[in-house]
Amino acid sequence: MQSVRVTEETWQHLLSLREGLVRPRVLSPDADLSCLPLYAPIARRNGPFVLAQVGQSLDGRIATPMGDAQDVSGCDGIAHLHRCRALVDAVVVGVGTVVADDPSLSVRAVPGRSPVRVVVDCNGRMPHRAKMLNDGGTPVVVIQADDVLRHNGRHELISLPRQADGGLAPRDILAALAERDLTAVLVEGGANTISRFIDAQLIDRLHVSVSPIIIGSGPAGIRLAPIDRLSEARRPEVQIYNIGSDIVFDCNLRVDARQVVPSPDCEDVLMADTA
Repeated sequence: MQSVRVTEETWQHLLSLREGLVRPRVLSPDADLSCLPLYAPIARRNGPFVLAQVGQSLDGRIATPMGDAQDVSGCDGIAHLHRCRALVDAVVVGVGTVVADDPSLSVRAVPGRSPVRVVVDCNGRMPHRAKMLNDGGTPVVVIQADDVLRHNGRHELISLPRQADGGLAPRDILAALAERDLTAVLVEGGANTISRFIDAQLIDRLHVSVSPIIIGSGPAGIRLAPIDRLSEARRPEVQIYNIGSDIVFDCNLRVDARQVVPSPDCEDVLMADTA
């Protein structure tokens, strides 16, 4: 497990990478680089990039059965989420998250620019009094099925074809955002939205931020189709980071850990354990 410390110097460097500067902010020789492996893959502009983030308890819950999701993440987990927001072009949530939590989806816990806010609203449930529609912040884009009656509001409305399962295709959503130069995307919630993007194999990195709290029951952050055998389970390459109050599992969904060749040091440890 790697400990992560984000200094003002390294954060400003990451923000300069996010802006796509030809010459990013130069780091001093004694700069603390511990946060770069976690955040630089998000900040770099090397093409489209999709990150999903889940903040959960030790037992994998994101809220109580009554829907209370406040303070599931610790203070450093919240700062981590806001850093992720600051490094992307757009943050995506399902309308269920808006109805339940009324989030701002802005960057407040760290310095940085807030992303465009995108709500996947297949059936036209977006509340007109939602905080994000009335806070004067960054633009809001609402994506609906093309068979839903359009309503004028304080947001841009995108209509996409409804799929056979009643939802919208994640690939269509990303294509519509790319047409608006929104290519670095954070899929933040809820579980159904994140799971649809994972099932469509469109997530590059998944951050699971675990807080030392046990809720005991309530919804899970990811709900994929059931499998019969553990051999069918996804086993991504994972790096683990201690960010303070929380632990972040950085999962590279483009790499299967079963196909990664162990390093010589790793092989030595395995041989010692079995000797």
